[in-house]
Amino acid sequence: MNGRKLPVRWRLTLVYGSLLFLTTGVLMVINYLMVRQILTQRFLIKLPPTHKALIGTAGPPRPNVLFIQSIVEDEVGRYVDVVTSSLVQWSILATVLIGLVGLAIGWVLAGRALAPLLTMTETARRLSDSTLHQRISMDGPRDEIKDLADTFDSMLERLDQAFDTQRRFVANASHELKTPLAINRALLQVGFADPVVPRALRPIRDELLAANSRQEQLIEGLLTLAHSERELTTRQPVDLRDLAHPALLAHHLPRPRSCRPAPCAGDAVLLERMIANLVDNAVKYNDERGEVTVRTGADATTTFITVENTGRQIAPAQIPALFEPFRRLDADRTGSATGAGLGLSIVRAVTRAHGGTVTATPLEKGGLRVTVNLRH
Repeated sequence: MNGRKLPVRWRLTLVYGSLLFLTTGVLMVINYLMVRQILTQRFLIKLPPTHKALIGTAGPPRPNVLFIQSIVEDEVGRYVDVVTSSLVQWSILATVLIGLVGLAIGWVLAGRALAPLLTMTETARRLSDSTLHQRISMDGPRDEIKDLADTFDSMLERLDQAFDTQRRFVANASHELKTPLAINRALLQVGFADPVVPRALRPIRDELLAANSRQEQLIEGLLTLAHSERELTTRQPVDLRDLAHPALLAHHLPRPRSCRPAPCAGDAVLLERMIANLVDNAVKYNDERGEVTVRTGADATTTFITVENTGRQIAPAQIPALFEPFRRLDADRTGSATGAGLGLSIVRAVTRAHGGTVTATPLEKGGLRVTVNLRH
């Protein structure tokens, strides 16, 4: 296994254990050499008195003296070999035991050294846009890890301020933008309802009301997109089959028999808006065949809803652009007669907020099949 793929704690443990093994091995070699040298010198210098007398007699060494000297050297050599061999065996055993103990100690030390990083990791996992007020607030000496924790805390503070600004903006925009448009629509309806208004102005009335309606849809879509891109704080049991019923009624579509129970947990308002956008897009971009199919169901792990229509032919390369805000197949960013271009963007944002996936598949006979998968 590549060392870079090992966790940091394992790598630190191996480093600590390797250093201990190496140090113990070097000490074992030095100990072996010193013991062997000391034993050899001691036994050659301090021979028994009888041997010294024989070896130390004047004159040339006699054969029996040479024989005795050879026996003494052999005995000394065998004794040194026995002692050093035993020393090597016990040293190897001690090195292995010390190495294993060193690995255990290294594991503990690495865990303590990485404990602050684990604390930061757990804090980051618990964070959401509603818990950004939490901080690590690490105590201890001023070192690299404390600097990292303090930097992480300051980043959380900036994120908390940014999310708070976004929440205030969405709340203010919901009131400041939607209310004037509603007032304008009411004024237009009341003003043009006066019988004194000439018939020639009625087309202008219809165009103004349609433009006002498109602006309301755009603002509503932007606000929904902003809300759906935030992490969910509460979940409740819902059924996608039941949530699809209002969207089918709004377009006078019959409730298909292929809709089976599709239970999941999430935000009922966002999920209903997601399904409404899927059905709206299927109806809006349909052709003369006018077929819209809605299916819901669930398996062991996921819940799904599928919406498909019989619209125009779509190239697979065009699919990713459909989920981008204000993107249309004809690359039209100005015309808004058919919508604000936020339908599938909202679908993707709501799906991601619920931890699910959305896929779009072009059909051979034209049209699009969009499938949303959510976890139970």
